[in-house]
Amino acid sequence: YERATTTEVAQRLGVSEATVFTYFRSKRELCVRVIQDWYDEIITAIEAGLPREKPVREQLEFVVLTHLRLFLIQGTGLCALVLSEGRKDAGNGGQDLGEGFVELQRRYTAPLMDLLARGQASGEVRRDIPLRLLRSLVFGPMEHMLWEVVITGRQLDVETSARDLVALLWPALQAPGDELLRLRRLRARLQDALASD
Repeated sequence: YERATTTEVAQRLGVSEATVFTYFRSKRELCVRVIQDWYDEIITAIEAGLPREKPVREQLEFVVLTHLRLFLIQGTGLCALVLSEGRKDAGNGGQDLGEGFVELQRRYTAPLMDLLARGQASGEVRRDIPLRLLRSLVFGPMEHMLWEVVITGRQLDVETSARDLVALLWPALQAPGDELLRLRRLRARLQDALASD
C-alpha cells in the first residue's frame, strides 16, 4: 500500500491519473472503497446464506467457513492489506487506512454479533460473557489462521479448518447445561458455607 502510487493504479486500469482523481481524492480513499466493496460482498454472502432455521452452532460453522473461504480463496491480497494496514492509526495526518476501518469492522462483525445475540436469547450461547468478548473469541483465531497463510504462503484446507475451529470454540461459547448449572450452584453454596465457618 505504501509503495503503490495512483499513477501505477491508473496505468494498470488503462486510464489517466486524472480520471482516478475524478472519483477519489486520494490513494487512501480509493483503497478504503475497494476494501469496503469487498467487505460488502462478504457481509452479503454471510447474510444471504446464513441458515437461520438451524441451531446456532451450525450457523456459526457457516459464518466461519464463509469468512475463511472468502478471505483465503478469493481475496488473499486484500486480506494481507486489511491485516497489515487496518491496524495502523491515522497519526500521520490521516494517510493510514486504519482510521477508516473502524466502521468497516463494526459492519463486518455485525452478522456474527447478531448470531451470538440470538444465541444468547435462545439459551444456546452463554450469557455470562459480553458479546464483544465472544466476538473476539471467534474472530481472533481466524485472524491468526489468515496471518499464517499470508505470511507463509501455505494454503490450508478451509473446510477442515473451519470445522476444527468451531469444534474448538463451541464448548467455550455454548451455554452450560442444566446439570452443570446445578453443580456450579452447589459449589457456590458449599464455598459460602465453608467461608462462614
